Amino acid sequence: MAAEASNFLKYVDEHEEDFIQRLAKAVSIPSVSGNIGYIKDVEAMAEWLLQQLISLGVKAEKRAIGQHKLEGKDVDLPPVIIGQLGNDPNKKTLLIYGHYDVQPALYEDGWHYPCFELTQDPSGSGRMYGRGSTDDKGPIMAWLNVLEAHQKLGKELPVNLKMCFEGMEENGSENLDKFIESEKNGFFAGADCMCISDNYWLNTETPCLTYGLRGINYYEIRVNGPDRDLHSGVFGGTIHEPMTDLILLMSKLVTPAGEILIPGLKDLIAPVTDEEREKFEAIHFGVKDIHAAVGGDQTLTNDKVTTLMGRMRNPSLSLHGIEGAFSATGSKTVIPCSVKGKFSIRLVPNLTIKSVTDLVVKYLDAEFKKLGSKNRCEVVLGHGGEPWMADFTHYSYRAAHKATEDVYGQAPDYTREGGSIPVTLDFADILGLNVLLLPVGRGDDGAHSTDEKLDRDNYIRGTKLLGSYMYELAAISK
Repeated sequence: MAAEASNFLKYVDEHEEDFIQRLAKAVSIPSVSGNIGYIKDVEAMAEWLLQQLISLGVKAEKRAIGQHKLEGKDVDLPPVIIGQLGNDPNKKTLLIYGHYDVQPALYEDGWHYPCFELTQDPSGSGRMYGRGSTDDKGPIMAWLNVLEAHQKLGKELPVNLKMCFEGMEENGSENLDKFIESEKNGFFAGADCMCISDNYWLNTETPCLTYGLRGINYYEIRVNGPDRDLHSGVFGGTIHEPMTDLILLMSKLVTPAGEILIPGLKDLIAPVTDEEREKFEAIHFGVKDIHAAVGGDQTLTNDKVTTLMGRMRNPSLSLHGIEGAFSATGSKTVIPCSVKGKFSIRLVPNLTIKSVTDLVVKYLDAEFKKLGSKNRCEVVLGHGGEPWMADFTHYSYRAAHKATEDVYGQAPDYTREGGSIPVTLDFADILGLNVLLLPVGRGDDGAHSTDEKLDRDNYIRGTKLLGSYMYELAAISK
């Protein structure tokens, strides 16, 4: 490890509790994007983060990026926060990204701890529970911890740092691509490489560097029938029911074994090469790691490589929910007049947003016609993100490899991730940058799920990792 980092590492150890309190404050702000009831909380989170950056010496500001329609109303999109610290032409310039918005969370969904209160496991495991703890407030706070350590120690950062934090990632990063394009020759000019910490280890023991992401297409099947909800005793058996049509259509998308039923989609997938298979075989991973992450043995197969490919390099289709149906506690004998079925497809190289959407719409339109229903059906793409892969031989990856070895005492796995961060491809394509995904959290953190958590050790060593990565980046040759 670069000798200059020693004081930084010592500071992190001495201020562990302070850093946890910073994360606790961030988690306490329920910045749920995509829900009109949380607009003020998202704005409060943006303002709090802005003031944190300014207090740490960052030249930071909020930027408006337009409006969107939310629950039928035109509202401002959450602002993008940009910041810069250092402008030395003799140093490399690193661009970092994170998002301050979070997924919805309700205690009645099955949480064992308050959703928006950072709760440390009373058993002493080191787990810290709370929405956003790992996705993505924990990593952002780790970067703030790095800045604080250098400010308090009176040390300059080893690199120039540019920051971009958004508040709409959990809902497709709407308009962020336009903002990046508009600032390509402005704020983002001069960046040498980029680091994003918004993903996770494959397991609970082995750190990793991630060089690929699946993309995503998120769809709605909208089935509309009568102009009002109806009494099933009066009208049941007399009309085409929208819910019945929808359930049948959704059953035509994927089998219980995960096989996607949309014709033509499999034909787009690139064949697996021997070299690619060897990379998957080398990853430190066992099917038991997924068992631990999901709380049971529900894997489709016990074969390691097949499971990894199912997560990283093959497409998947998941059914997410039905809107418009009765879902409250108790009984209600209603025939809903309009329902929306929600599902997504994870994209891999060769599967583009357009090519997959064309297949999906064609297939579902044909299947609906087979029903002979008098209802109306529309298939809509909500949001999409293309898949992404980076050059993992780039000097940024080499620097992160060295930093990981120094902080964790072991070499990282090189992985592709099953999740989607659509903006990754925007940064890579628009700015022409190599993008490194450097995770802080573990594979069992439960992002987007109940009892989302971040381990105390990952948070503190993650802070060390991000800081050490900067030092290695400064020292390594291009």
